[in-house]
Amino acid sequence: MDDGVGDGVGDGMGEVPGEALLTIGAFAARARLSAKALRLYDRLGLLAPAHVDETTGYRYYRAGQVERARLVALLRRLDMPLARIAEVVHADGDRAAGLLDVYWADVEARVAGQRTLVDYLRGRLTGRDSDVYGKFVVETVDVPEQVVISETRHLLADELPTWIGASLGRLEEAARGCGGVAAAPYVAYHSDVSAESDGPAESCVPVADEAAARAWSEERGRARQTRVRVEPAGRLAYTRITKAQVEYPQILAAFEAVEEWIAAQGLTVTGPCREVYFADWDAAGPEDPVCDVAFPVR
Repeated sequence: MDDGVGDGVGDGMGEVPGEALLTIGAFAARARLSAKALRLYDRLGLLAPAHVDETTGYRYYRAGQVERARLVALLRRLDMPLARIAEVVHADGDRAAGLLDVYWADVEARVAGQRTLVDYLRGRLTGRDSDVYGKFVVETVDVPEQVVISETRHLLADELPTWIGASLGRLEEAARGCGGVAAAPYVAYHSDVSAESDGPAESCVPVADEAAARAWSEERGRARQTRVRVEPAGRLAYTRITKAQVEYPQILAAFEAVEEWIAAQGLTVTGPCREVYFADWDAAGPEDPVCDVAFPVR
């Protein structure tokens, strides 16, 4: 019984007028599932019984529903949330396969991020941080003077990913009316952004037309703490990281590696650290380079 509803869990056939159906017990055996799982799938709308007896409350299934039941069980083995399973099983073949691909890409991205986090934590726990830092290649590059339109926000680390994507998207759209995007967008950190500290952070998009940028800022830029400024020419010490390594807190290893290299070279940090996003984020895979972690130096 489940919530006062019987299940007819014997191994025989349940008879419904004009149609022979499997009892939940017989169907569970064929589908290699438990009656408990079938009741859950029914409640969530993943697999409803073909018939529920009004008098006894017993559930009955058609033999043709076995394939759906097994599909749900297989998707569960991928740790797919039940809500996403519902989307897959209710879609047609090509769309269902596409939904599966999207889910698995998310899984691979998460695992890749966790792998880099394990490396970071291993270095912390063993006291051999230098082993982790040694995996990063640090170089320098000279950057010309740039006119940037920017948006500043105080926020915590878990708010960063959503805000970075949204703010850079807004600024890149604005840049199209300011002569176009002139160089890779970046995010500058004027103070620590962590689980406890809220920055601020500044999203920046270099543009080609300073006069148009200042006109845009005067007309539409005030609502989101936007401004136009000139970033002076200078040198950056940087290391290139993959999409998986951008996740917090493992990205801290990249920042720390660059800081250690700067100190070893006898250089001085002259401005806020930054993340320079030079690749198409949405098109990149977990192991594709997408970002330079950089410090202005002299």
